[in-house]
Amino acid sequence: MNPQAPTIHLDSGLEIGYGSPLARFGQEVVLTGGTHFLLARNGRGKTTLLRTLARTLKPVSGKFRVEGFVQYLPEDLRFDPEISPAIIFRMMLPKGKVAEALNLASRIELDVKKPYGRLSTGNRRKTNLIMAEFSVKPDTGNILLLDEPFSGLDAFARQAFEEIWKASSNNVLRLVSCHPDYDSMVMPSAVMIEGKNARHFNEQGQTWSGLKNLMN
Repeated sequence: MNPQAPTIHLDSGLEIGYGSPLARFGQEVVLTGGTHFLLARNGRGKTTLLRTLARTLKPVSGKFRVEGFVQYLPEDLRFDPEISPAIIFRMMLPKGKVAEALNLASRIELDVKKPYGRLSTGNRRKTNLIMAEFSVKPDTGNILLLDEPFSGLDAFARQAFEEIWKASSNNVLRLVSCHPDYDSMVMPSAVMIEGKNARHFNEQGQTWSGLKNLMN
């Protein structure tokens, strides 16, 4: 049986914010499986949009809907500082995924025996991302809302996760808040908040170089 395709529908008129709107969608936006980047200057609504889609924050006005199993990975997620990543994986991941998670941890040089509280920022981020990626459900569409997932990560670890993203693009929709690293970074699908206007830019071969001049 084919898994349900994950989808995010953002209606025209959707406003996000805390009491007063930070950003508004003037046109309907529909996102499907694959990677979609979320771009804006600091404080313009990236985290606010992710929290709204995760239903931890109500929209100011308008509607949206999500179709799929939703996980939200905030930038400041923390686990118990006294337990190790290995214990976290064994306690919280499906049994059939633990070995794969430990294998990936080894490849990206995450010490799974060190207490979480003693890990560097980058290694905590690796732990959090492994938890999110290996919690994906195989029999349904999945939506991962990722807030600055690559902050503090080395290039090798980042590449390992990007390979996972490409292999699972059919049944996983990832909306990724980020600050792009280089002008040639390819972003075929990007939700951008310009001032207080939120728009979707969708074009094959689109890069950060072509998008950044639109941001204000």
